[in-house]
Parts: sequence; C-alpha cells; structure tokens
Amino acid sequence: MKNNPDSPITGTIPIYNARTKKVEQEFPVVKSDEEWRSLLTPEQFDVARNQGTEYAFTGKYHDCKEHGIYRCICCSTDLFLSGAKFDSGTGWPSFSSPVSPFNIRTVTDTSHGMVRTEVQCARCGAHLGHVFDDGPPPTGKRYCMNSAALIFEKIPE
Repeated sequence: MKNNPDSPITGTIPIYNARTKKVEQEFPVVKSDEEWRSLLTPEQFDVARNQGTEYAFTGKYHDCKEHGIYRCICCSTDLFLSGAKFDSGTGWPSFSSPVSPFNIRTVTDTSHGMVRTEVQCARCGAHLGHVFDDGPPPTGKRYCMNSAALIFEKIPE
C-alpha cells in the first residue's frame, strides 16, 4: 500500500501503548515518499514502504533473545513483545501474536503468484511482513516480520 500524503486524515485511531497498558487515540502518520526516504535507510524504505523483503537470516533481529519491545521503524508504534517471539527456523523474527490487534492490520497479498496475508502497521501503513497459520499454541499464528521494518527497545524484565 503506497502512502498517499494527499489523502485526508479523518481523525484518530485506537493504538495500544505497551508502556501505559492503555489504548490511546492517535493520529495516523502520513508522509510522502520523499519524507520517508529522508528518515529511513534504503533497505528500510524498500521493506517498509515498498513491500520488500530482507534475505532470510540477514536481519538484525532474527536471532535476538533480549527482553524488550519491537516497534514500527516508521512511526514507533508498539508492535510485538519479546515474550511472543519464537524461533521459527525461517530466518526472520517470528511472533505468536502482536502487542494488540489495534496496532496492526492485515490485507490480502497476491504478489509473486501467491496468496498470503500481509501485516501492516495500523498507524502508518508500513509493510512489516506476513502472518501464517503454522505458529505455536495458543494462537497457532506465525507473524513473520522483517527486521528492517522494526526497531527494538530493551525494557527491564
């Protein structure tokens, strides 16, 4: 989904804040491609704004085992907690659930001759990765994310 800076912002959306443990009303983040390019590395822009994918086992978070929270690289929305991360063996950071269903949205992705479910940041529309139905209990989901679309912050255990 291309971000359209000319589309009207019609109001706020609910976003869960993992630090306050409350749903807060936030404005969507809308920027032009030029603005995103000035804020992101070329790889981050390709993945988050153009639905690119990093190579397996190359992302900086695929093997991260530290305690913390993964946020959107574009708008810092809380996305995944380290407690939901598991080793899927795929080479991408994988999570069994998002921090809240408010913070992501899913859309059907028919690119590359496949039908998959794309995961996007609910606040800015950044492409994060895809979700599959082969994850561990209790959700059975595998949110397979790109490290380039995430920023990690350590938090005390």
